[in-house]
Amino acid sequence: MGNKLEQNKQQKKETLLNAAFRLFTTKGINKTSISEIAEASGIAKGTFYLYFTDKYDIRNKLIAHKSSQVFRKAAAALEGTDICLLEDKIIFIADHILDQLSENQALLNLINKNLSWGIFKNALIKGSDEDIDFRNVYQQMIAESGNTIRDPEVMLFLIVELVSSTCYSAILYQEPVGLNELKPHLFEAIRGIIAAHGRPLPAR
Repeated sequence: MGNKLEQNKQQKKETLLNAAFRLFTTKGINKTSISEIAEASGIAKGTFYLYFTDKYDIRNKLIAHKSSQVFRKAAAALEGTDICLLEDKIIFIADHILDQLSENQALLNLINKNLSWGIFKNALIKGSDEDIDFRNVYQQMIAESGNTIRDPEVMLFLIVELVSSTCYSAILYQEPVGLNELKPHLFEAIRGIIAAHGRPLPAR
């Protein structure tokens, strides 16, 4: 009985998230109201507040949830390979995520405009019940590589910011070049970031 109740709660939460995604990506977040999200999901407005505190809370949880889904697909694809080197693993995941975002530009718009490092860190690094625990995956990748990485969180921050900012312009506007032309430059920069964090800081 308890399990069925939990499944029902999760289904309602998922329905609200999906309705919010449709409205946010068509009308925009600022022009979408909680009443519209509730109506589009077929769930009472009062029930909305059982899962989310306000419109910006559902926005943050939606972005984290969607980002986690994208990463889950990339991580699953990586498991099917025999890639060993840390930098090759990170580039494989980045490449897979870029291709997913290129195919889903509504999601790219939502993530790029609203994904702050705070949301990413709290939702993906710490993990949640229904989403992949990115922190564990990332730490495991570093441990298996045998690399000693200085400031791994800073390294990840730099990579995430680099990928998200450059891919947005390349995918949507082909600026300064299209995504496929950008990728070799981007991956070379990622390798540089990883290499720099595998070395000690220079003496002052």
